[in-house]
Amino acid sequence: MQNQWKSEPTAEDGIGTVSAAPLNQKLKAESRRKWLRKFYGQRHIQIMALLGIAWMIVFNYIPMYGVIIAFKEFNIVKSIGEAPWVGLQHFKEFFQDDNFVTVMRNTLGISLIKLFVGFPLPIIFALFLNEVRSIRFKRAVQTISYLPHFLSWVILGGILTNWLADIGIINHMLMALKIIEEPISYLAEPSYFWGIVVASDLWKELGWSAIIYLAAISSVSPELYEASTIDGAGRFQKMWYVTLPSIKSTISILFILAVSGVLSSNFDQILVLRNSLNESASNVIDLYVYQTGMQSGRYSYSAAVGLFKSVIALILLLIANKVTKKLNDTSLF
Repeated sequence: MQNQWKSEPTAEDGIGTVSAAPLNQKLKAESRRKWLRKFYGQRHIQIMALLGIAWMIVFNYIPMYGVIIAFKEFNIVKSIGEAPWVGLQHFKEFFQDDNFVTVMRNTLGISLIKLFVGFPLPIIFALFLNEVRSIRFKRAVQTISYLPHFLSWVILGGILTNWLADIGIINHMLMALKIIEEPISYLAEPSYFWGIVVASDLWKELGWSAIIYLAAISSVSPELYEASTIDGAGRFQKMWYVTLPSIKSTISILFILAVSGVLSSNFDQILVLRNSLNESASNVIDLYVYQTGMQSGRYSYSAAVGLFKSVIALILLLIANKVTKKLNDTSLF
């Protein structure tokens, strides 16, 4: 009876250890061989992924070392390591700069208008476009709305400069409609600049921004629409009570990303449309960094300003992510 109830050998007895170690090694070797076979079977996809990772490391992570020049007095004659440390001196200079208030006002003003106007309009456009029953008309509208996205701001800037000139088509139309009596130099007036930037950005990106919402809408179950039809819901009620709640996670993710980019103005657009006459309304952070760094040669100072913008963007991203997670349980992380 004593032999019948005797327990199995354990690691403490020194018996199990001898047989377990080779078994674990065999399992690890077999798992490694399976992984290698799987990797070889997917070698073409894996090579593409590895190339993308290598590109990201070389162009996104390795250059981050250069951020330390924001805390140094960097000179192109010497290396980054030889540059003397100055701490937060460049950040203090930026906060005390006469242009600080103007730059922050223009950046926040343009970006917030784009956020509150430019963010919901693609959603509304996608909702209404989804309700169009004529496939031919729907495709025509999509093509027309997508087309400006594929044109660079250099081309669109030239078109806008001609349209908004004293003898441009905008002035001719407004004068023909008796809305104005004399032509207006829109790009020479700082008061019009923010409106021109927001309107031209919508013109260029409205259709393209709506693509992701149309893709999200296409995944909504048709049974929900059928059930709402049985309940007597109209088209607007379906959009409000069925479509919007079904794509709220997509809207939340894009809203988080939009909030994090509040301090990132469209550099190409601003650079093309600005001039010396509207400088008081067009001087934003991105342009300020370009002017102080590339034109004035103040590399450490411009790096400090760029780092300040990036830190604020990270803080806004974390705040927006936390708020959306509490409101509708959707977040990036």
